[in-house]
Amino acid sequence: MTISKSEYARRRKRLMDMMASNSIALIPAASECTRSRDTQYPFRQDSDFLYLTGFAEPDGVLVLIPGRRHGQVLLFCRDRDPTMEQWHGYRAGPDGAVSTFGMDDAFPIDDIDDIVPGLAEGKQHIYYAMGHNDTFDRSVMAWVNQIRSQVRTGAKPPGDFTDLAFLLHEQRLFKSAAELRIMAKAGDISSQAHCQAMRECRPGRYEYQLEGAIARTFAEHGARFPAYNSIVGSGANACVLHYDENRDRLTDGDLVLIDAGCEYKGYAADITRTFPVNGKFSTEQRALYDLVLNAQLAAIKKVRPGNTWNQPHDATVRVITRGLIALGLLKGNEKQLIKDGAYRDFYMHRAGHWLGMDVHDVGDYRIDGKWRQLEPGMVLTIEPGIYVSPTNTKVPKKWRGIGIRIEDDVAVTASGCQVLTAGVPKVADDIEALMAS
Repeated sequence: MTISKSEYARRRKRLMDMMASNSIALIPAASECTRSRDTQYPFRQDSDFLYLTGFAEPDGVLVLIPGRRHGQVLLFCRDRDPTMEQWHGYRAGPDGAVSTFGMDDAFPIDDIDDIVPGLAEGKQHIYYAMGHNDTFDRSVMAWVNQIRSQVRTGAKPPGDFTDLAFLLHEQRLFKSAAELRIMAKAGDISSQAHCQAMRECRPGRYEYQLEGAIARTFAEHGARFPAYNSIVGSGANACVLHYDENRDRLTDGDLVLIDAGCEYKGYAADITRTFPVNGKFSTEQRALYDLVLNAQLAAIKKVRPGNTWNQPHDATVRVITRGLIALGLLKGNEKQLIKDGAYRDFYMHRAGHWLGMDVHDVGDYRIDGKWRQLEPGMVLTIEPGIYVSPTNTKVPKKWRGIGIRIEDDVAVTASGCQVLTAGVPKVADDIEALMAS
């Protein structure tokens, strides 16, 4: 289950077809990042570069030149070096970039300053991700200035700079069949991890032990790394949206919220489940939990072609506001409370985001100032929540410190949608049954 060489080629061709005539695109790879002294953080390739190449090594630059006779797709990468490879791992080198990854031509990265100015000379347009990488910004300007210094000899520097994201990120928003299969696999692995955490949960254990169960399950199924820092928040910690300290002891009678998803072959999953530490929801916990679940189910029903991005969120707001009124946590007229945003004391985030190679994936949410329509191939999360702050004295004490979020990954299909993360239970009775098994 991989992205084929031919699909990467189609992606590059599609991008070049959208570029202006007489243009060049420059897409840098990520660089390794120092963790401390002589140790590095685990390397993760830049998503745009990976999307177009499948090349997972650091310190490369992809160059696209539509219409170039001697090759439109060029890659600058690290040269083969037996000594460095002995210490740090094998490299494809320029020859491997051509034979294995389908580039038209490739060159050592050390030669880039000598070659790129010649490739860019005479081009009217340069496409690259402006303002995202200071080092690369300086490199691009140095190449352009090198051409400018030769104007008196007839050199023609590029006259137009365009942010590549405008074209590339719209392309990335729509997933191919191969991408959807990989994302479904990421969702399945992540679902198994959440189920394992539920099985291992009990009072007296620690948040980091559940995090460990999640990470172990990821790795056992071929997903070595999480797509983001796992959140394991028990008790009042569940009311902190991006809590990731994961250090507290699990207390009998509390809920625990886990927001975790693996990265599988470059694609992210993103799941949140909330469940009782002791395996049984209290009356108040179940009341709020069922409310969040009903909101999520209402939102998922709105995920279909032709509906707008905002409709699932609006559905969650209506269900949650109505439910909070029924429970006595909000008082007043439903429509007015929604208009006033009163629900934001308990539900302060939106219902989801795009999902893909990045957990908060690329793509515009509005087109010409209007919420965009959902279309087949888009993948988004649906993740409503209710968080009753432990310091919220406006509500009875029995509700305070309860934090609940339920999140699934949903792909838009031709006829509606498909939940990619259905393998982990979310109905309260089903959760209790799993934890008791």
